[in-house]
Amino acid sequence: METTAEVINDASGKIAKSFDALKAQFAGLRTGKASPAMVDSIKVDYYGAPTPIKNLGTISTPEPRQIKITPFDPTVLAEMNKAILAANLGVTPQNDGKVIRITVPELNEERRKEIVKVAKTQAEAQKVAMRNIRRDANEAAKKLEKDKKISEDDLKAALDRIQKATDDGIAKVDAELKAKEAEVMAV
Repeated sequence: METTAEVINDASGKIAKSFDALKAQFAGLRTGKASPAMVDSIKVDYYGAPTPIKNLGTISTPEPRQIKITPFDPTVLAEMNKAILAANLGVTPQNDGKVIRITVPELNEERRKEIVKVAKTQAEAQKVAMRNIRRDANEAAKKLEKDKKISEDDLKAALDRIQKATDDGIAKVDAELKAKEAEVMAV
């Protein structure tokens, strides 16, 4: 990196990616309603290759509490069924020979609290990742100053901007966590 702008842009981009990763993780957490994201990460053994279930068929939610998976190749239905059961989502798929239907049951209070705990763990992991990004960016900026490529004032300004980007990222994580917590705890 040659300039502080490059260091700051790189750090901001990584922080944004970290936040996007958290949103993807949260999408996979089960709430009281059905979501295609619940099954997106499931891998099916398709002719010896682990293939994401979303690549083997269409996933829809015809009803608020139901996920419907229509495979492109009906011969893979049994493998899809096994993969969904092995994913341990707390749901049982029903296979009628053409499609798989998954009915998402109501969550009890204890299960809701477990899901919130998982969400908090995931959010904290992303905050740590953001802090590590900040540390790396700070070190890169300090190296530029040490190599006499920027002045001390430029270094201070860069460190302040890196800190602001980190603070903004962490605030977004906190807001996303609060929203997910409210969604999960809603009865």
